[in-house]
Amino acid sequence: MKVSLRLFVLAIVLMPVMKGFSQDKKFYIFLSFGQSNMEGNAKIRPEDTLNIDSRFQVMEAVDCPNLNRKKGQWYTAIPPLCRCRTGLTLTDFFGRTMVANLPPDVRVGIINVAVGGCKIELFDKDNYQSYVEKAPSWMTGMIKEYDGNPYARLVEMAKLAQKDGIIKGILLHQGESNPNDSLWTQKVKLVYDNLLKDLKLKAKKVPLLAGETVNADQGGICAGMNKIIATLPQSIKNAYVISSAGCTDAADNLHFNADGYKELGKRYAEKMLSLLGYNVTAMQ
Repeated sequence: MKVSLRLFVLAIVLMPVMKGFSQDKKFYIFLSFGQSNMEGNAKIRPEDTLNIDSRFQVMEAVDCPNLNRKKGQWYTAIPPLCRCRTGLTLTDFFGRTMVANLPPDVRVGIINVAVGGCKIELFDKDNYQSYVEKAPSWMTGMIKEYDGNPYARLVEMAKLAQKDGIIKGILLHQGESNPNDSLWTQKVKLVYDNLLKDLKLKAKKVPLLAGETVNADQGGICAGMNKIIATLPQSIKNAYVISSAGCTDAADNLHFNADGYKELGKRYAEKMLSLLGYNVTAMQ
């Protein structure tokens, strides 16, 4: 009798702790990585910070005193969504479109780890160091914000997020720094496979969405890379390419502008919503 009473008391004591680590199946989490267009290059306009639905959240991947944010904690997804001083990005509009079209009891979380100008090799968990050693000085500061290993930081944050919700997909925007790289799709597959393994995810349940670089119709200087990006589904069965046709860009013809990110982000969301079995009815 005494043993049963002790077990009952122990269960009561531990209940709040166990509840604190419960996983909310209606909290959809998306990992995003890549280079500057995923990092966010457009200037954040005042209107971009208003009326953000609190159901759309970001897990900060670095400490940002200027934003009053700490690494590994969730916040309403007011831009910037990558590091402390990055710009507007496609994930801003991906998340906003998602929550606008999901049931009101479903939340969306983004973890954005990206480094401007980097090759996909930076996210190769076994060989990234050789790339970092040769990285230009203007890039090394950004890499150091992730303790020198962006892939490891993405996994670290993702594991924390898995205590709170369910990883539903992976978003990629990269390729400008790997022009004409015929092995790019295999390199992306390696990163994708490593993420699945390290986070104990199933490929059938976690699609990879990869966006095109600035399109030729906008004068994109890396538009030729889109021919290689188009072949990604041949290497990854659950991969989908998001068109950038008509998405407006900045004067450098390399980065999208705010409106271009808005349209591209919506397209990522449209595809993800369809894969999750939802209809798009409330586009912002």
